[in-house]
Amino acid sequence: MGEDEFTAVYAATYRPLLGYALRRCDSPEDAADVVAETFAIAWRRAAEMPAGDQARLWLYGVAHRVLANQRRGARRNTIKAAALRAELAAGTPRPAPGGDGPAVADVFRALPDRDRELLALVAWEGLSHAEIATVLGCSRNAVGIRLHRARGRFARALRAAGVDDPSAAARPRAAARPARSSRSELT
Repeated sequence: MGEDEFTAVYAATYRPLLGYALRRCDSPEDAADVVAETFAIAWRRAAEMPAGDQARLWLYGVAHRVLANQRRGARRNTIKAAALRAELAAGTPRPAPGGDGPAVADVFRALPDRDRELLALVAWEGLSHAEIATVLGCSRNAVGIRLHRARGRFARALRAAGVDDPSAAARPRAAARPARSSRSELT
């Protein structure tokens, strides 16, 4: 099937296929995705597409299978999202009553995105400066400077929020990170 023939089939079947998808999908966006995927498959398999009115029926069959795949994917995503929510709920430590946990979290969320990302890469992911440099696409020295500044801004924001010991909260605990070799140990 040539490009002109495909264009003619597309023009003749687009609206009927869109109506088919709209009646079976939860949102217009999902229906548009079904129609787009249907025509993408049709383009790749144009040699298999029958001629005439049979092309329309063939496209309905393709759309039917695309819808089935979309529904299976949505079910898998729902199941995985529920499992992830349960896992996160079970593993999320709750701050002690009267502690500074909520205040620290609020201050952390109020930091600029760059600062939050740097502090999280060190404290939560346990990455070294060299690893962070790789992740962020900058030099190790730039990471050191940015991290020093981010820790300072975090400490100042914690003091301004009245958190008892902002210096402890601004630095990750050494036990939380894997041991790393220092440059002096290597020479």
